Parts: sequence; structure tokens; C-alpha cells
Amino acid sequence: MIIAIDGPAGSGKSSTARAVAERLGFRHLDSGAFYRTLTLAALRAGPPPEQWQDLGRERLDALGVGARDDGDRFVMRIHDQDVDQQIRSPEVNAHVSEMARVPAVRHWLLSRLRAAADCDVVADGRDMGTVVFPDARLKVFLIADPETRARRRLAEMGNPDPDTHQVRAETRRLLARDRIDSEREAAPLRKADDAIVVDTTALTFDEQVGMIETLGRSRGANAPAP
Repeated sequence: MIIAIDGPAGSGKSSTARAVAERLGFRHLDSGAFYRTLTLAALRAGPPPEQWQDLGRERLDALGVGARDDGDRFVMRIHDQDVDQQIRSPEVNAHVSEMARVPAVRHWLLSRLRAAADCDVVADGRDMGTVVFPDARLKVFLIADPETRARRRLAEMGNPDPDTHQVRAETRRLLARDRIDSEREAAPLRKADDAIVVDTTALTFDEQVGMIETLGRSRGANAPAP
């Protein structure tokens, strides 16, 4: 069974998907981590961002990006070194949308993401329900107001109590990323026609996880309740 969770940056996709997968006994597939790892690898080894549109399969293969199956999730690697912590850096945040716009990158990752779904998975990203897993049994599209998303993203980066200036600056960055993700030619961010919209602005984390867990069980996820 595949549960696909999509939504814009800061809507809570990854943390929610991880918790839902744990409750249901599924594996968590964080597609954003794959894009982040490619971004980090390119920033380290080249080519520079202005040349990423010319990336092809051979250059992508040479970056050495892979994932180690850790049972309930995947640990991202570059040339066999774990990089889960490094892929959340501000520099990667600033460039990951550029990497995601490259058609060859999306094609390169498509087969890898689908191959990873060889068991029950909760997959999150921006095109899980529209492109990667269009036949997913449950599709969810998470949304939240921009300021809430900005505060969540800042907390994720180690700033749980930001000032007003920091929140406004991060809100602007997220809205700019929304435009890039929604307007790109390759697999733009959009809600699948059959996706269920969940607005997490006023929900606690446990509430949003519980809501999606309930939806999953209603569609056939029958793992015992914790």
C-alpha cells in the first residue's frame, strides 16, 4: 500500500509522513531527501548551479548519491557516507528548488523512488500523488498558512523562537520557493485531483498525524494500533 503526502515547503510533510509510517508499520520514503542529497553532492563536487540545467544521466551517476535501507526509512548517502544531517543546511535549502527543476534529475530519480516502494510506504514530496505514485491508494495534500510554515522551517533549522524579522524573511523565501515549484515545467507542485486536503495551520502535530493515520486505516492499512 502506498500513501502519498504532498504539499509546499514547511507544510509538515516529512515529519508527518514519518510519524504516520511509524504508527502504521510502513516505511517512510522522503523524496525531498533525495533531491537535497543531489543538491549537496553537486555543491560539493560541481558543476555550479548555473550549469545544473545541463546535467545528464552520466553526471548524475557520478555524484555518487544513494540511499541505505534502514528498515523503517532510508538514510541518504554520498559515495557511501551518510549525509542525513548535512542535507538540511541553509545552503542546500537555497538551491534545492533549482535542482528539482532539472528535467533529467526528475527522470533520474523517478525509477529510484518507485523501486524504493517495494513494501508498504508513506511517501512525501511535491509530486508523489501526481507523478511518482499516481495510483497511490491514499493521497493527501498538506497546506498551512505561510507564517506557520515559516516558523516550522526555522524551528527545523534550530531556531524555535525566531523574531519578527526572521519570520518575515523566511516567509518570503518560502513564498518564492512556492512560485518556483508551482511554475516549473517538470512535475510542478499541484494537488492531485483525488487528493484529500488537510490544513495543518490550527492542528497540533498529533492531530494531523492521527487524521492521516485514520484515513490510511480506512483505505486498508490494518497494522495494529500502537
